[in-house]
Amino acid sequence: MAVHTGQSGAPAAGDDLARGQGRGTGEATGKATGGASGGPPGPLRASERLRRGLATHWYAWTMVAPVVAVIGVIIGYPLVRGVYLSLTDANERNVERSIGVNHLPATYEFVGLDNYTEALTGGQFLSTLGWTLVWTALCVSVTFGLGLALANILNRRIAGRSFYRMLLILPWAVPGFVSVFAWRFLYNEDRGFLNKLLAGGGIDAVPWLNDPTWAKFSVIAVNIWLGVPFMMVALLGGLQSIPGEMYEAAEMDGAGAWQRFRHITMPGLRPVSTTVILLSTIWTFNMFPVIFLLTRGGPGEATQILVTQAYKFSFEISPRDFAQSSTWGVLILVLLMLFAAVYRRVLRQQGDTW
Repeated sequence: MAVHTGQSGAPAAGDDLARGQGRGTGEATGKATGGASGGPPGPLRASERLRRGLATHWYAWTMVAPVVAVIGVIIGYPLVRGVYLSLTDANERNVERSIGVNHLPATYEFVGLDNYTEALTGGQFLSTLGWTLVWTALCVSVTFGLGLALANILNRRIAGRSFYRMLLILPWAVPGFVSVFAWRFLYNEDRGFLNKLLAGGGIDAVPWLNDPTWAKFSVIAVNIWLGVPFMMVALLGGLQSIPGEMYEAAEMDGAGAWQRFRHITMPGLRPVSTTVILLSTIWTFNMFPVIFLLTRGGPGEATQILVTQAYKFSFEISPRDFAQSSTWGVLILVLLMLFAAVYRRVLRQQGDTW
């Protein structure tokens, strides 16, 4: 009986040992996963990782801190201030100001989303947005096409290739306002060089900047002229990074020029082209100098884009409407952020990373 009792007690002890090991394993797993079985919660682990990161990379954080501070002052504060003003009825007459020795406090009030409602339901914002989208799409597409064509030409071994490269980069090297003023002289209806050329051929003078349709054509042409050098240089760099052996192998396999362009050149340029298209879209959408210096949004409001209209609210109309200008600025930022997000999602669906 004693032996029998001892044998029957062994499994019981084994069960206790197994249960103890199971609890130990569960506790270890809980600690490893940070679950409810004894591990530290997520926020503590995140703070611990941050502390260790700061301790390990303190030198990098020290170098970055001044840049972050400057960006916060130059960009962060105006952005926050603009968002706040867009929620008020601030204008030239109710903001804080000084008249002689008299200091007048601000009297504008918080109005919530009324400015956004007015902008999005009014015809002015939507019409200006429509032309801005057309202007951006035409400029970016034509600029990309011309830049790609010129990059392909200059990527070949032709006589005077270095000279042509320098010549085509010249519009990019000249300050933008100088180029725009030069084009404004060329577009002059009475004394402009373009109309004198047309007059020599017996063609009547064209009101380049005084007719709404011609004015739109003129500003698009100038912006394309300014944007092609950047596009060409970026795409030329992308072309030079494609191995020449791929073209040689394709040619030996009987691939024609179009097939080589479609299956080698365009896929090879995809990393570069996706970036330059995004940058060109953002720059063109906010291209203030060309519109403002060439037509000032005219004739009438024909060439007014969102950014020049926002400027007009703050500096040209009377009384100057700071709230409306800030509202348009915030909407421009939101539109560009939405475009960047959609653009990135499309690239990911196509298998690209950006």
